[in-house]
Amino acid sequence: MRHLIYAASTLASGLGTMLGAAVLVFVALRFVPGGYADMLLGPFVTPAAREAIEKRYGLDQPVAAQFLHWLAAIAHGDFGVSMVTQKPVLDEFLRRAPVTLELAILALIMALLVGLPLGVVAGVAPANAKRSVAAARLVGAFGLSVPDFVLGTVLILVFSMWSLWLKVGGFVPFGEDPVLNLRTVLLPSAALALFGAALILRTTRDAVLRVMTEPFITAAVARGESPAIIVRRHVLRNAAIPVVTVITTYFGFLLGGAVVVEVLFSVPGIGLYTYNGLGNRDYAIVQTGVLLAACVFVAVNMLADMLYVLIDPRLAR
Repeated sequence: MRHLIYAASTLASGLGTMLGAAVLVFVALRFVPGGYADMLLGPFVTPAAREAIEKRYGLDQPVAAQFLHWLAAIAHGDFGVSMVTQKPVLDEFLRRAPVTLELAILALIMALLVGLPLGVVAGVAPANAKRSVAAARLVGAFGLSVPDFVLGTVLILVFSMWSLWLKVGGFVPFGEDPVLNLRTVLLPSAALALFGAALILRTTRDAVLRVMTEPFITAAVARGESPAIIVRRHVLRNAAIPVVTVITTYFGFLLGGAVVVEVLFSVPGIGLYTYNGLGNRDYAIVQTGVLLAACVFVAVNMLADMLYVLIDPRLAR
């Protein structure tokens, strides 16, 4: 029963977050200078042409009426059509979702392979293991201080001059050529992974350091347990909750669409699609993109909450 109540409260909180995000983006888009008519006709737009375009897409109605109409359409599975292409935006997002998913999974794998081991080593290493601690601190500081667009620009510059097997741009779907697909997605994935690796490393290190000061660690050492057993049985499990929080939040960010990296590397995912929609003032695309991103974050956070309960059942009380 406690687990059901906990899940229901988490779901209610997530739905509230999604509704708040939908209201915020819907209203904000209406106040962005320059509407769809201005983007379409540019300096040649006339008041009569603007009025006709706004009437065609229902933009002449009050914002509240537009929002309620949009919610009613979503309830029936209709997320609208693109003003530019006249195609259903949901179909376009679903077509591009595998690209962003592949990018996110590769970036998460890279971040975990670097961040978790270095974080654990930096947390449990004795004071004289200066090289391990210094390497962990260097990766953490570098990853948190260098923006992904700066790293992406450097990667594009370097690998445009010397390909080194990897390819800049020219995305190829995995189904067409798996090897060429890997060559085109490794660079943008690496640009996304650096920040995640640094974040996971710092969080893991801090969590492990905190656990290492607990009395049960001292008791395990007094019992003669080996360092490997202490780390596996006691440290990792008790340090897992903050690490799980960071990993799920980071993965939610990636799935929501790493817009900057997708635009920089011309990766045809949902981030690039949403960015182009914003530039064209294509309201249906941007609204759907933000709503889907909010859904992803809510789903990932709910997954994290469930993992918390599995790690420590006391949290469900």
